[in-house]
Amino acid sequence: MQRVLPILDDLLALFFPQSCYACDGALVRGEEYICTKCNTKLPYTGFHVHGATELNPLPRRFWGKVPLRYAFAYLHFRPKGRVQRLLHQLKYRGAEELGEHLGRRYGSLLSDSYYHEQLDLIVPVPLHKQKLRQRGYNQSDAFARGLARVMQLPWHGKVLKRTSHTGTQTKKSRLDRWQNVEQVFTVALPEFVQDKRLLLVDDVMTTGATLEACAVALLGAGAREVSVATIAAA
Repeated sequence: MQRVLPILDDLLALFFPQSCYACDGALVRGEEYICTKCNTKLPYTGFHVHGATELNPLPRRFWGKVPLRYAFAYLHFRPKGRVQRLLHQLKYRGAEELGEHLGRRYGSLLSDSYYHEQLDLIVPVPLHKQKLRQRGYNQSDAFARGLARVMQLPWHGKVLKRTSHTGTQTKKSRLDRWQNVEQVFTVALPEFVQDKRLLLVDDVMTTGATLEACAVALLGAGAREVSVATIAAA
């Protein structure tokens, strides 16, 4: 029976090939979601190695706006590149499992640097209920689940609540993005954040306005400290 199973897997792959989410090429045995070539070509940031030092540029986006413990991103976002294709699959093509996969991979790196010992809870940026109904899932929840599984931390998708539907942020300026989300987020479950060290997670960081607004709300509800992590940063 053990010999039959790999043969069945090969037959399934022959007639129903799985594709790489980054390049759409066929995956071979042992590859999961992203092919080996794309894995080696992805633009990893390595920011977790530098922590809160000046070698990590992400914390600067929040200087003078909100105090964060750490700010990380797994990948560099590059227009029309592999990372943009991954995010498109995750957000618009139903590839929820890709978010978990990326969370597990990044969680492994963060745990290797012992960040899991400095955190109490992972909190994803919420979608508005209208957008959640349309998409069927929150891509940030998927990323949070993957991180939590590997880092052996709890996560909660209902700590934050988005009170209004703001529409896409893609083409807005920094000021417009902030004004768009300034009073959009509330803490629905303050008992989960009081005196806790939180990791706030989202799919992509552009100006940081959404993460800033969420962090302000969490700190205002009594969180001891907030760090942020995203799949990608522009």
